[in-house]
Amino acid sequence: MGANPDQQEIQRAILDKYKKIAHSAEGMFNYATGREGARALGYDSKVIAEAPSRFLRSFCGVGNPFALGEIREGETVLDVGCGAGFDLYVASKKVGTAGRVFGVDLTPEMVSVATDNIARSGLTNVEIQQGSSETLPFERESIDVVISNGVFNLSPQKRLSFEEVFRVTRPGGRLQFADIVQDDDLPGDVVGSLEAWSN
Repeated sequence: MGANPDQQEIQRAILDKYKKIAHSAEGMFNYATGREGARALGYDSKVIAEAPSRFLRSFCGVGNPFALGEIREGETVLDVGCGAGFDLYVASKKVGTAGRVFGVDLTPEMVSVATDNIARSGLTNVEIQQGSSETLPFERESIDVVISNGVFNLSPQKRLSFEEVFRVTRPGGRLQFADIVQDDDLPGDVVGSLEAWSN
């Protein structure tokens, strides 16, 4: 591909890739995914053992947002790019019945899988909807903690994504995210690669 892809092309590539990942992340990345990936990233071993396999089948996180600070009972948490729901499951256990957890994902298939995973697990404090990090469907200053795992790097409008996060976060709230970053300028062939944008 010669020219840089436009935002619609990037979004289509992301949707195509994550539609497949909704069923299984195995073999889709050059790093450990699923239960093995969660272990490698330092998630609580008890939580990993207790989590139903359906939550971990599509897990492809790049870090552990829960290692960045404590999620407290009663808090309201938003997971931007919730995928199949493993981080929703973890957050749900931390906030308890007095708290709320919201998940947003761009991919309809991920939203469907996550919704089914949550329903089958009997978690009543979690709500999931389709949406973009660039237009979060939440009121201003309504969230205590925003978490995200390997999502902001996928956005061609990163500034807008972070503006949205800060818009919905309450004063004194927290952003706990893990992501892939690049220190140097990317070569033109990488910038123009839809595969690179969706990875």
